[in-house]
Amino acid sequence: MSKALPSSAQVVIVGGGVIGCSLAYHLTKLGITDVMLLERKTLTCGTTWHAAGLVPTLRANYSMSMLAKYSAELYGKLEEETGQATGYVRNGSLTIATNKERLAELKRGASMAKVAGFPCDVIDPDQAKEIWPLLNIEDVVGAIHLPDDGMASPVDLTNALARGAKNGGAQIFENTKVIDMIVKDGKAAGVVTEHGDIEAEIVVNCAGMWAREFGKKAGVNVPLHAAEHFYVVTEKMPNLQDHLPTMRDMDGYCYYKPEGGQLLVGMFEPGAKPWGMNGISEDFSFDQIPDDFDHLEPYLEAAMHRIPELQETGLQLFFNGPESFTPDDRYQLGESPECRNYFVAAGFNSVGIQSAGGAGKVLAEWIQKDHPPQDLWPVDIRRNNPFQGTQRYLFERTTETLGLLYETHFPFKQFRTARGVRRSVLHAQLEKLGAVFGCENGWERPNWFADEGQERKYEYSFGRQNWFDNNKREHENVRNGVGVIDQSSFSKYQVEGPDVVKFMNRICSNNIDVAVGKMVYTQWLNDRGGIEADVTLTRTSEDAYLIVSGVACQTRDMAWLHRNKQDDEYVVINDMTSAYAVITVMGPKSRDTLSKLTEADMSHEAFPFANSKEIDMQYALVRASRITYVGELGWELYVPTEFAPSVFDAIMDAGEEFAIKPYGYHTMNSLRMEKCYRHWGHDITDEDTALEAGLSFASDFNKEGGFIGKEALLAQKEKGLLTKRFVAFLFEDDQPMCYHEEPIYANGKIAGRVTSGMFGHTMGATIAMGYVEYDGGIDKAWLEASEFEIEVECVRYKVKPSFSSFYDPKMEKIKC
Repeated sequence: MSKALPSSAQVVIVGGGVIGCSLAYHLTKLGITDVMLLERKTLTCGTTWHAAGLVPTLRANYSMSMLAKYSAELYGKLEEETGQATGYVRNGSLTIATNKERLAELKRGASMAKVAGFPCDVIDPDQAKEIWPLLNIEDVVGAIHLPDDGMASPVDLTNALARGAKNGGAQIFENTKVIDMIVKDGKAAGVVTEHGDIEAEIVVNCAGMWAREFGKKAGVNVPLHAAEHFYVVTEKMPNLQDHLPTMRDMDGYCYYKPEGGQLLVGMFEPGAKPWGMNGISEDFSFDQIPDDFDHLEPYLEAAMHRIPELQETGLQLFFNGPESFTPDDRYQLGESPECRNYFVAAGFNSVGIQSAGGAGKVLAEWIQKDHPPQDLWPVDIRRNNPFQGTQRYLFERTTETLGLLYETHFPFKQFRTARGVRRSVLHAQLEKLGAVFGCENGWERPNWFADEGQERKYEYSFGRQNWFDNNKREHENVRNGVGVIDQSSFSKYQVEGPDVVKFMNRICSNNIDVAVGKMVYTQWLNDRGGIEADVTLTRTSEDAYLIVSGVACQTRDMAWLHRNKQDDEYVVINDMTSAYAVITVMGPKSRDTLSKLTEADMSHEAFPFANSKEIDMQYALVRASRITYVGELGWELYVPTEFAPSVFDAIMDAGEEFAIKPYGYHTMNSLRMEKCYRHWGHDITDEDTALEAGLSFASDFNKEGGFIGKEALLAQKEKGLLTKRFVAFLFEDDQPMCYHEEPIYANGKIAGRVTSGMFGHTMGATIAMGYVEYDGGIDKAWLEASEFEIEVECVRYKVKPSFSSFYDPKMEKIKC
């Protein structure tokens, strides 16, 4: 270290790869110049240096595609700004499909690209061969070509970002190992280095493969694990043309990057090899891992099939280097829920170069504004739970996640590894009834129920999957009779204390100062009016509430509650998720079924909608809450975990005369879509206001003391007609299957994208929901006067729009 290490900085970044350097660069662009980046060895020495340097723009969803698009735009001008070469060129990319399902995926991506605003052409095999002459197309059925994709030199790009950061005032210290964290009052306050302590207002963990271990020093969970990652470089290939695009054969798990007359062939193989289980050496720097030809042989054979000339070409380099992967194949970004002012940007799943520009930009804005600048939930670190940071879980899941990048991204696809982590106490009973389980936040949940003799497995497709008819029968049974679903995976919190009403009324947009036993549907809003949570509260006593939220929100919600509690408010917040099983009974015959099991009066007059009571059932005291997420008469039963199996059996026996059947989460989804019920994380997020989402009915603007986000909503109201609104759509054609991210057209122009979609069996066609934007203002008259289409796999279909639900819009079936 050639210069003295300062004793303080506003922001300290730990890790000198492309991510850390991008963050430092973008912080200085925002005027945050007191930035110090610390690297234990030299810049890029961990993973960045051996990256392939690909810069594609199309990702799995719109938000991530826009971040990748920004990266490409930044890299295109970075050399001119800094004087440091980046090696960036826009050579385009070609992705081929060898089966109809892969082609369907590529077409869906091409449709989404139109929303993101970059070109993506669907082409036939002959056109693909014209672009890539050495390509074997005998089994190719189609392809997409993205002319704006590119590639860069990872080391040069990182040095350019570092130079830009230093030009902006940031300081970079290499050969400076960070030993420990300084944490005070639950907040990051600095770092301990081998050369002295540094005080800081913000600490950012950009430590790559070391991020999990470094996170532990502040009690922060950063789930990621390194895996061996392979590529080979050929000798010179005389027939390899210059300036070819990067080519991907995802069905063969290989990509092909031409450069200087040679071909780099990289692999994203299933059954990957986790690495570094016993820790990573302190001396690891620009190191390689031993080769494993046997492991790669099938993929090299696939490469020779795709590029026959490789059969006559030698290999100049066989490379194996570590990359870090996360449990869900999405990187970890944002402020940690465990420690304030501690941010993370790590676990980039081998897409770090393409992601660095966008990730650095939004994280810098997050630090500056103290909130995410856009919807970043797919990569938000608050999505994680503690169990996901355990070594065994990460080891098992990492064998799968490396290859997931190139597997076909089917709707409803389930993880195969690290399963059975969290099981409801009803798991065995549901299994006997034919449950086919999916995995959500570690919970094994019944997604659908197989018929007797039917194989209990998914047959994936972008069309109607093998459980479509099962879903139809479950759906119709709930609509016409009675069904039961295990919703024990609900996140459940108890908040109590003498200041609980004041505390919760400030956080909740609706008025929760109601009578004991009343339920309140509400949102938790941020200062911009965006939706941070979508919950139901039950007042269980004068000074206590039970809060119920979605399965994926457990960590996020608890962090929101704790961070919004003022020091002088005396409340106690407890996570009760594991304390109660939830048995939900829904349908016109639900009252008849439950009345057989309790002395309580279940009539509408005695037990109105949105009321909750403790009642006796079987041998248990059960909290019965009359509420619905499917649009039918029904109750959620909160049962102490040890009593749930006997209560479940009693319900199934009592409902036998009404043909009671279990239903799964796919059916719950199709039912809620017909009712236009929103799902947090898909249909509503922290960048969608309650007004835009059509949920202003759940905000009480007149309650004493107001609520977080009230002023933002009032300001939006004062502007007049909203220019962005949540709309439901019903397809006129009964064949298309729509899921998410599909373009929505209004009068021939793209006006939004689908946030969720599902076939509605009562309505006989797919229902989609999403946001529509129109500068002239959106109201019912404009909606009815406009013509709407939704594009699925590059084909537009006419759809009928509606602000209200297509099924029972007057809620007559719920309140009976």
